[in-house]
Amino acid sequence: MPNLLFYLIEFVDELVFGLSDASWPLIRSDLGLSYLQIGLALSVPGLISSFIEPFIGILADVWKRWLLILVGGIFFCTALFLTAFSQSFLALLLSFVVFHPSSGAFVSLSQASLMDLAPNRQEQNMARWTFAGSLGVISGPLLLGFMLMVGFGWRPVFLLIGCVSAVVLFFVWKFISRSDDASTKLPGWSDVFAGLRAAFKMLRRPEVVRWLILLEFSDLMLDVLYGFLALYFVDVVGFSVATAALAVTVWTGVGMLGDFLLIPLLEHVDGLKYLRWSVGIELVLFPAFLLVSQPWLKLVLLGLTGLFNSGWYAILKANLYASLPGQSGMVMALNNISGFFGKLLPFGIGLAAQFFGLQWAMWLLMTGPIVVILFLPNPRENPG
Repeated sequence: MPNLLFYLIEFVDELVFGLSDASWPLIRSDLGLSYLQIGLALSVPGLISSFIEPFIGILADVWKRWLLILVGGIFFCTALFLTAFSQSFLALLLSFVVFHPSSGAFVSLSQASLMDLAPNRQEQNMARWTFAGSLGVISGPLLLGFMLMVGFGWRPVFLLIGCVSAVVLFFVWKFISRSDDASTKLPGWSDVFAGLRAAFKMLRRPEVVRWLILLEFSDLMLDVLYGFLALYFVDVVGFSVATAALAVTVWTGVGMLGDFLLIPLLEHVDGLKYLRWSVGIELVLFPAFLLVSQPWLKLVLLGLTGLFNSGWYAILKANLYASLPGQSGMVMALNNISGFFGKLLPFGIGLAAQFFGLQWAMWLLMTGPIVVILFLPNPRENPG
């Protein structure tokens, strides 16, 4: 499969992500959701997926990875249509439950395949992957804003992206390489469980555990922050839904610029050294963003926050792949095992917002950069 198609899959996945999080104020009003229900919707599907995706990752190392990607794509599209037609919290939750493991098979396995193509260029290719995702994230709120202006709601947007995903899936089916089969025979359950036991054994390796911990906690300032950003600007700052979508676009837009600049930067600068500096800056910027009251200054600080968390995921994930050479499916399995804890984080933020208010709950996101700066390897330490 051409590299460009891998990046297109990531673009569509993050387009869905950007649309979903920008749509939360509208979905909440339409379905009458509470903060607790939103926290459950952001956590439960991921928790369920954490039990399913490790098996997909193990299977991808020993069987027909291309077929797993195609099946994942089919359910990916189906989940988007289910979201568009959801009329209750349970229906919405079900669509998310279908979407998460589908994204694992369709998107995460595409990422793993990309990493296998050039093991000595993993940081650089992850930077390109992240930039493609950033384009998707920023396109989601922009698409939502345009559709609102012309009189459509959030449901037609999900229908539209479902159709776009179906077109991408057609090209995947047309051009995907069938030459990556480790075996044409479907492994038995004993083989899969043996692979899963091997994955748990990898958790005894300190360098693997380090990257897994850093990835989960860094996500507090990435996807988890993004999940609550529109609600924060509506409920705490007092913006309208449309203005809040613009604020989210500022964050994602500047972040996209940072992801683009990271691509040439990693050709000349050590990724972990850059990461340490950016986390230190973020520890100053994010509290300032929460404390200031002037809307314009909040937007400026939000944009800078988006700029300096660029590259966190790309660098940390590349180092995780580097710690397990030739075992990209195993990386997916381990990521989901550790992700079982990580998926509880949005629920924790939603629970805190329900009882103490979203303004105070946002301070919990500071745990992310604190843990990252504490657990990053020292410059003299071998990171792999």
